[in-house]
Amino acid sequence: MIYSYHTLILLIISNVCFGQKNFIINDGSQNYIAEVTIENCNYENCEGAGIIKLIDKTTNNHFQTFNSEELNIYYDNIQIDTIKVMLPYNEQSLLIFNDFNFDGAEDLAIANGNNGSYGATTYNVYIYNVTKKQFDWSEELTNLTTENLGMFKIDSERKRLISYSKSGCCWHLTSEYEIALPSILVLVYELEEDASLDKYVKVTTRKWVSNKWVSKTRKYKMNRYYKE
Repeated sequence: MIYSYHTLILLIISNVCFGQKNFIINDGSQNYIAEVTIENCNYENCEGAGIIKLIDKTTNNHFQTFNSEELNIYYDNIQIDTIKVMLPYNEQSLLIFNDFNFDGAEDLAIANGNNGSYGATTYNVYIYNVTKKQFDWSEELTNLTTENLGMFKIDSERKRLISYSKSGCCWHLTSEYEIALPSILVLVYELEEDASLDKYVKVTTRKWVSNKWVSKTRKYKMNRYYKE
């Protein structure tokens, strides 16, 4: 078979830059090694369907396999050695291991597209089932990432999950949830910041206290509020 010079160069570039790629993540979890395969990769990013296989660190045996329909990651943003650390909504992490429901067991979130508000990375969230000894998909916690600005924040000390929403530059909402096991969300606090008023910010807090909502609204001068 005879190839022209330009055809040969194109074939070489295609073979080098595009194709399936495998990652081994050793330090993301206390309990598991993650073997990640992503469908389409080039020299700077990977995208497409992905397969995540967990290997038990103690037994070295296969533990559980997951599928993600849409992994879209850039190499500069993959924190291989600190993968369990929470990242801001405008960044992304391939896998997040943490205790999302505060039962003492490690849970798992797997990136699945950028379908959150303003293109934030969304996640399939799995809660560890102690009885079945496997991870079960949580619809509520998964929806919490798709309906807000990506992955929620974990406040382990107060045992709350915190999500963020916004509309444009001037309206922000912070919501805090407690967990009814295994993964039922209970909204207990909201902070609404509306800076659409000229020179003022209207701040409304809502707290769930004694089976009722208690609200308070105050206005602040914009330069003073954001300075603080």
